[in-house]
Amino acid sequence: MAVVGYTIVAEGKNYQVVQWANLDYQDTGAPFIAPNYSEKSVQVKGTFSTGGECTIQGSNDPSTPTYATLADPQGNALTISAAGIETILENVYQIRPNITGGDGSTDLTVVMLVSTVR
Repeated sequence: MAVVGYTIVAEGKNYQVVQWANLDYQDTGAPFIAPNYSEKSVQVKGTFSTGGECTIQGSNDPSTPTYATLADPQGNALTISAAGIETILENVYQIRPNITGGDGSTDLTVVMLVSTVR
């Protein structure tokens, strides 16, 4: 049940690529604050193992965050149980991954692209 920090792995004038590596079952990622980036997509990869899933959560409260599950543009909850890339519908103050399912073999990496048109 660790809070795993993120790394900025690439950045340019209008974008950043954020990565949370080696997330285990019941880990959460440290929240990434990016309300100025209106476009966001997330990729989850690694070993999901039995029941492995990553829930992408967000909060608009900077002082006492209460996290809610974010959605894709079709309104589906971003609870991801297989490797893939999804667009994030909401533009929230802070975003984090939360590993809500899995076992001792679960080892996931979450990579998020945030961008804006300026």
